[in-house]
Amino acid sequence: MKKVLVIGSGGREHAIVYQLSRSPQVEHIYCAQGNAGIAQLAECVPIADTNVPQLLDFALTHQVDLCVVGPEAALAAGVADAFREAGVAVFGHSRAATQIESSKEFAKQLMARHHIPTAAYRSFADYNEALRYVRSRNTYPTVLKYDGLAAGKGVVIAENEQQADLTLRDMLVGEAFGKGKVVIEDYLQGPEFSFMAFVHHHRVYPMPLAQDHKRAFDEDKGPNTGGMGAYTPLPFISPEEEQWALRHILQPVADAMANEGTPLTGVLYGGLMKTPEGIRVIEFNARFGDPETEVVLPLLETDAYTVFHAIATGNELPPLVWQQQATVGVVLASKGYPGTYKKGAEITGTEQFDGLVLHMGTTRENGHLLTNGGRVLMCVAHGDNIPQARQHAYDEIQKIHCDNLFYRTDIAYQAL
Repeated sequence: MKKVLVIGSGGREHAIVYQLSRSPQVEHIYCAQGNAGIAQLAECVPIADTNVPQLLDFALTHQVDLCVVGPEAALAAGVADAFREAGVAVFGHSRAATQIESSKEFAKQLMARHHIPTAAYRSFADYNEALRYVRSRNTYPTVLKYDGLAAGKGVVIAENEQQADLTLRDMLVGEAFGKGKVVIEDYLQGPEFSFMAFVHHHRVYPMPLAQDHKRAFDEDKGPNTGGMGAYTPLPFISPEEEQWALRHILQPVADAMANEGTPLTGVLYGGLMKTPEGIRVIEFNARFGDPETEVVLPLLETDAYTVFHAIATGNELPPLVWQQQATVGVVLASKGYPGTYKKGAEITGTEQFDGLVLHMGTTRENGHLLTNGGRVLMCVAHGDNIPQARQHAYDEIQKIHCDNLFYRTDIAYQAL
């Protein structure tokens, strides 16, 4: 029987822990740091996800058989490198491979070298040079991306010069996300979607496609968030288009990373867009997407420990088996998110939800479940089709009560 350490504390990690808890091979799950929902399935450990020495010491002391890394910050901190060097099987990319997410410029240069279809771009470290370039183009909307990790909030679509100026000043002078560059790229139009795959070096195992909703409010209004909900499958992407994206984007990127000495060992997440000119890359992530994981991973019927361990150790996987169901997940977030919000509001009724309630930002005090983050819960429901799954999710959400939560009422509207 196996012991597993999962690193992270959000809904993505709850979905990972949930899948591992269903494996007959797994005896005990630890989670650093976890949350109130994860604590029902795993032993939560108070170690920060970027505290590499403590995480490794814990894994060695407790003779962990496998580590699964959730957050990009942990990967960028070199958690996987340290575990591999110590001989602990770890599902997660090296710090060097994580650059495909942690540096937008690295990803853009890789795609240019290997002819991966994406928007034209230039990158700048100097505010004045960047502003001169934007003014010289005078083309709006234009896309401005912080060249580093920004928890899903480092992208601004500037509608005019004033907004572009404020964004560049914020990122390059104010260093809103830290010291770094800004990538300026052409604005592409079309529906976005997420294509995740398990990857070990040249081997790529695709997962079901999903789409998330970034804006805070209905009708895609309000500020960008980490994601307010997600669903799968996607009616607007044909099987042929999915295969095209696998052959011309995900597989070539995995091959390029391996050939250039930064092989992938974990999840490759393609943030893609279906434009009138064809499918293009918006961005890559080096880990499971959040909230897409919460609707995709529960559909995996193949033993999760087998999958994670095979990727971690380079063993070949059997064909993955996925439930052929529609899944819709709705995020319940603290009022004020993604801006300022309060913590500590009591939540009741989660145990009444007929489906899967995955915790994103919760804690438990004196037996009471409390909000402890911006995104708090992800309520996931299945159905034979999107309308059925969607209706079920929204019906069941009415059973959950909290004075300080809000949610979008139009998740998966594109699929109706």
